[in-house]
Amino acid sequence: MEMLMSDNLAPQPAIACAPMAIPADERRSHFTLGRALLSERALSKQQLDDGYVFTFASKDFLDVARFVGNERLCCPFMTFSLEIPHSDGPLSLRVTGPVGSREVIDAELGIARGCGCK
Repeated sequence: MEMLMSDNLAPQPAIACAPMAIPADERRSHFTLGRALLSERALSKQQLDDGYVFTFASKDFLDVARFVGNERLCCPFMTFSLEIPHSDGPLSLRVTGPVGSREVIDAELGIARGCGCK
């Protein structure tokens, strides 16, 4: 008999950030870039139950991609989806995760309050 695991029963990753996973020479600039992108350069921010959707100008693509590359190391419990339109329109970054992820985004990147990251 074969057992199938439902997506609803799949284990959820622990909500734990590991800033030391980001290379030491990139860590400070990563958090500076993250705060700038998500707090200042985002054209819009939509709050979701499990995270956010941010919209950026197409010229921000390389910075958004660099941010996601390091953030995946720091916060492996988060899921990142980047939508890039066929034209020169704005791009969308969806950042989601298990329950509590939005609060981590707020705290760690200083969106709602001061950042606790170093």
